[in-house]
Amino acid sequence: MLPVDRLPASKSRRHAVLRDYFCDKDADAILGAAGWHLNLSWPDGLERHVDPRLQEGLAWWNGNVTLPTMALARTRKRHVLSVLYDSWTLQSWSEWVHAAGVRADEHVLILHVDDHRDLASPRLFEENGRWKDAITGEFCDLGNPVSVRAAIESGAIGMGSFLTPFLHGFPKAEVRQLCQPPKVTKTQDFAIGLTRQADDLLDPSQFRPAVHLTPTSRQTGPGLYRSTPDIDDWLEDLPARPTVLHIDMDFFNNRYDGDTDWKSREKPFDPALDHILGKIDDMTAALNWSGLGSQLVDIVVAYSPGFFPAEYWQEATARIVPALERIYER
Repeated sequence: MLPVDRLPASKSRRHAVLRDYFCDKDADAILGAAGWHLNLSWPDGLERHVDPRLQEGLAWWNGNVTLPTMALARTRKRHVLSVLYDSWTLQSWSEWVHAAGVRADEHVLILHVDDHRDLASPRLFEENGRWKDAITGEFCDLGNPVSVRAAIESGAIGMGSFLTPFLHGFPKAEVRQLCQPPKVTKTQDFAIGLTRQADDLLDPSQFRPAVHLTPTSRQTGPGLYRSTPDIDDWLEDLPARPTVLHIDMDFFNNRYDGDTDWKSREKPFDPALDHILGKIDDMTAALNWSGLGSQLVDIVVAYSPGFFPAEYWQEATARIVPALERIYER
């Protein structure tokens, strides 16, 4: 229940505030005598999903997956976890942390192949050195995969914010992001600043984990973030550290970028299938050549409905997943 003055009286402005805060979930606000009551749900209307061929992709993925259930869809075959929403990447990492007993001071290398940084602030409140799900009130611990799964299912951890809690939990982690133009046009290095921000809806007295990137000189290492379109720079001087590989397929084509007005954009990032497959071959060949397989501990491939076009899911999977399996087993 929220106080009456916590949300705008205007329906359109209220809708915008709720969309901005809850991101992946739909939120309906009903005004009662005591204030606003919120109802959260996974989107099920076609108007919320910008890809006109989404149903084609879902039918290929699994005939039982529907619009409101695709946020929870995931399947692991051998060494690769395939997901629709990349928020599940954090849960997969959490399983590794739990199974391996990873310490908070571990220098983990994160290979992040994505058209986005995914460094937004999740809806987690800090409380006595722990995180509490702002939606359910339950605690979330990176060493407890069940709690991470619950926070993803509630919407507290979303597609654009799954990397932030991991960096807070492992402050010596290093990120190497591979991203194509136009989002990234040159290699840039940053220091990862672990900060916090005041909550702006559910409880303004609470603080949520956040990340701030500060440009630095050319360097890589613990606590640093490299963003680059260059595969050689991405894999430059890789440290011999436990490595997690996250691939969001919107790296290869981000036609929609989650935007209902995608048709009006002047230069959408929309390469053809043969170009996508060529980029997959380039990336997996570079990974194979790097000799990374021996230190890979987790691989997640996310298909990002509303970003990577659904008509390419099947062909792209047939190319990328077997190649990743070979790299892991090398």
